[in-house]
Amino acid sequence: MSDMPMATAGTPRPAHDRDANVAVRLGRRRRRIDRVLAGFCWLAMLIALAALASILVTLVWNGLGGMRLSVLTEVTKPPGSHGGLLNAIVGSLMQSAIGTLIGTPIGLLVGTYLSEYAAGSALGNAVRFVSDVLLSAPSILIGLFIYVLVVEPSGGFSGIAGCLALAVLVIPIVVRTTEDMLRLIPTSLREAAMALGAPKWKTIVFVCYRAARDGIVTGILLAIARVAGETAPLLFTSLGNLNWSLDLTKPMSSLPVTIYQYAGSAFEDWVQLAWVGALLITAGVLALNILARSALRRRT
Repeated sequence: MSDMPMATAGTPRPAHDRDANVAVRLGRRRRRIDRVLAGFCWLAMLIALAALASILVTLVWNGLGGMRLSVLTEVTKPPGSHGGLLNAIVGSLMQSAIGTLIGTPIGLLVGTYLSEYAAGSALGNAVRFVSDVLLSAPSILIGLFIYVLVVEPSGGFSGIAGCLALAVLVIPIVVRTTEDMLRLIPTSLREAAMALGAPKWKTIVFVCYRAARDGIVTGILLAIARVAGETAPLLFTSLGNLNWSLDLTKPMSSLPVTIYQYAGSAFEDWVQLAWVGALLITAGVLALNILARSALRRRT
């Protein structure tokens, strides 16, 4: 007979068996929780995609019906005259481009300062706080600020005031993305450049900027996407103009303001033009993002 003790009904189970059973139960519980959380994530994604798809379908359905060549070749006209949006398109392009050109370098330099020179300093914290407040401030406040600062002293609305309002909106977005992207650059990369004798400014320009290029460009694109559809700041600055005008010192038309004016109109053709204008803004921002991403991918 074997000398091994026989297990009886009252004999406690070995400790390693109990530990194995506990591990199995915990594993099953983790898998159930993982499936539940994954289900919630999928549900949230489907809800977001459904909302986005409904917006795009509505925009395309209502906008394509009024899309014609005259929309791109004729200026806005009185109701029933079958006018276009040429002056509004050109005005939006000019103001958005100039606002981006003004705000991007300022935001880039401020973000670089916060990341590379003022990390943890009292001044850096104060600048970061102001930038974050400006990022979350309603755009209508920016319009009122430029109205008091530029429009009233100059004695009238102007495209320049609209460009400045859009530039103020661009700055905090570029500041935040630039600072965040530069902070993701490993310190060892900076140290390697400095070990080769490169001064700090060259390390930032030729090493850090190149490493963070994709993120910085993404921030600039986000800023363009925001200012391209802003209406409230332009109502207080460039106001709008139904006539053809490229003079930045006078009131200038823009697509967001035209959409705002036409969407609430009682005239069918103006409402249709408002849908077409919204479709043009969406398509323009989407095309800009696709082109920028493609260019960056090819360079990489």
